[in-house]
Amino acid sequence: MQSLRRSISVHLIDAVGRLCDAINSHSAQRVADCFTADYAAEVPHRPAESFTGREQVLTNWSLIFTRVPDLKARILRTAIAGSEVWSEWEMSGTSPEGLPALLAGPVVMTVRDDRINWPRFYVGPVSSVSSHPGKK
Repeated sequence: MQSLRRSISVHLIDAVGRLCDAINSHSAQRVADCFTADYAAEVPHRPAESFTGREQVLTNWSLIFTRVPDLKARILRTAIAGSEVWSEWEMSGTSPEGLPALLAGPVVMTVRDDRINWPRFYVGPVSSVSSHPGKK
């Protein structure tokens, strides 16, 4: 039983790691491939941004990579709670205005067939990069 739990945990964390690698590749298609076709994204702080479908992931990330071509993603930490993986993200780059951009926050996800099929996405802009203690 312990071995099965460890295997499930590795499976969940691997899916999150693949997503981070895909984001850092700057390939919107690679990012979209990390999600199931019926992916259902929840954005509790901005409900109008919630959506369903891998095609919308492709559209969204194509726009993100156009606006922030030097985007870099980092996973600061992960935890497993049952069938969910909780992860803390930090994404940085340069805004279209040439200013530093920083997004940070947690994402709670479930995985099906090695792809992410549901998240609650709490990542948002950090108000001042210079005041962020983890940013150098």
